Amino acid sequence: MSVNGVFQVWDYVVFACMLGMSAAIGIFHAFRRNGTAQGTTEDFLVGNRQISAYPIAFSLASSFLSAITVIGNPAEVYTYGIMFLMFAFSWLFTMIVTCLIYIPLFYRLNIISTYEYLHKRFGPFVRYQAVCCFLVYMFLYLGIVTYAPSLALSQVTGMNLWISIVMTALVCTFYTTLGGIKAVVWTDVFQVCVMFSGLLAVLIQGSIHFGGFRKIWSIAEDGGRLNFLDFDPDPRRRHTFWTIMVGGTFGWTATYGCNQAQVQRYLACKSEIDAKKAVMLNWIGMIIILSIACLCGLVLYAVYETCDPIKAGMVNNSNQLMPLLVMEILGHMPGVPGLFVASAYGGTLSTISSGINAMTAVMVEDFIKPIWKSWDHFSARKQTMISKFLAMMFGFLTIGLAGAASLLKGNIIQAALSVAGVIQGPILGVFTLAALFPKSNGKGAFTGLSVGLILGMWIGIGAQIYPPSDEFTKVLKTSIAGCLEPNSTISTPANITTWTVTMINHTSQEARPSIADNFYSLSYLYYSSVGCCSTLLVGLIVSMFTCKTGVEDVDPTLIAPIRHTIHNFFRRERVLPLFKKNQNTLNQCPADNPGFKKSLESFENTTQGLNYIESTEM
Repeated sequence: MSVNGVFQVWDYVVFACMLGMSAAIGIFHAFRRNGTAQGTTEDFLVGNRQISAYPIAFSLASSFLSAITVIGNPAEVYTYGIMFLMFAFSWLFTMIVTCLIYIPLFYRLNIISTYEYLHKRFGPFVRYQAVCCFLVYMFLYLGIVTYAPSLALSQVTGMNLWISIVMTALVCTFYTTLGGIKAVVWTDVFQVCVMFSGLLAVLIQGSIHFGGFRKIWSIAEDGGRLNFLDFDPDPRRRHTFWTIMVGGTFGWTATYGCNQAQVQRYLACKSEIDAKKAVMLNWIGMIIILSIACLCGLVLYAVYETCDPIKAGMVNNSNQLMPLLVMEILGHMPGVPGLFVASAYGGTLSTISSGINAMTAVMVEDFIKPIWKSWDHFSARKQTMISKFLAMMFGFLTIGLAGAASLLKGNIIQAALSVAGVIQGPILGVFTLAALFPKSNGKGAFTGLSVGLILGMWIGIGAQIYPPSDEFTKVLKTSIAGCLEPNSTISTPANITTWTVTMINHTSQEARPSIADNFYSLSYLYYSSVGCCSTLLVGLIVSMFTCKTGVEDVDPTLIAPIRHTIHNFFRRERVLPLFKKNQNTLNQCPADNPGFKKSLESFENTTQGLNYIESTEM
């Protein structure tokens, strides 16, 4: 079969069944919504907080893996090796931090938008600053993940790329607008199963093709793809143990800890315990899918070991490698290429629907409710209709952004995680500042977030202008030695154009300033770390110097519960003697607040007093 094979009838049937089932779930939940309780905005956005842990776990696992996992992860392993699998360990730290700090904080506040918390903690300016950052990030991210499966469908069917992009966004917008969060979650459950099946089909058939996975493993080892551990501390190296464990933990904590699309699912759970259970179950699911995707990357390398499709001119960039492989080894099996494309689409529909639902929640809770004073007087039906209209508009905007993403020439995983790091890192910093540091204030948070964003964009844009050299990216060797062999399983054009993706990324050495190799070459995984830490540092310093102008009494419910627990554990034995020896504590910054003085009066009888005393010493 030609490498540019086309869909057969059964492929279209399988693909259509996936789309039809997704739409049917949305229709089901739309008709199920009857009565006052099920027709409210809260039901549309968080399902009346009555969804169990297991579907939420599936939804979490599928929402931020998407087609980037199905298409991007195997290409990542093919190009750079299996080091990407180390993310499974950084995810564990992410889930633990999320369960300890962020879930208890948000769930107990009984809010819908995470940015409502920033308003309560720091005021409206920080709230809307963070909201704007979130909306920009989601639009960019959704554009990338919409483009990825559209590229796959275009590759294996010959369908026009724009037609597939429009179809992706329209189907997703349809069921999200109709069914709300419940449709999103239950469609995610179905789609993660489809994603798993598509990747598994590639892995099984690849193993059969080589007479067992042992042969694939041997080829990958000879080709240097089994580079599990690399402890080089150089922060400019693209992927090492340290960049993945440190940078990956910061980046994914920003996603799971304070991204509205994820937090909205925690808030839809029946209880805080269910929310934590969902996060940990989601980690197990993510590991399984990531492992299969990385093993598919080894299959990809084994098949094209001696004939790199990029150098041979069969594809334009690494994002097209997996679709090419599917048509090469699965194209003769009716329905299986359709299953693969359905798996890429399934992950993307899940991500887009999550993003649309989250942006709708943010617009309603952070813009419409505070500004439109008559909102509360609207009927539940009218409020829900407005929410649906917003969801539809966000779906249409995604189409245009996917077109912009089609200009990407590099790895879609790096593109997605780079965008996430630049924007979400500072957002994580401001939420952490609010949750763990009672002495921080709005001025510090606003300044810190601004500095974090500027620094992140400076590095990110600089890296686009002056991409890191091969010395830091460590692109592994590929070959075209077998492309012209008569018995080769891959047909190539008579005149082979030899080029690589990295060609478009090189700027001549003469044109590269020293800052390009010393600063802009920082691993993209560290973007979130830099953004978060700079936001925290600047926020704390500014808060320290602006404290004397007036510090409000911080509501203890706005501080992460674990912060109270740790503080009480370490300070219970020494705070009271310290307080008795330092009566002038009352004259320090927060003491002018009547609420603070009142808490001191009941110091010996309440743990709340312990928390306020600490805030005076920071």
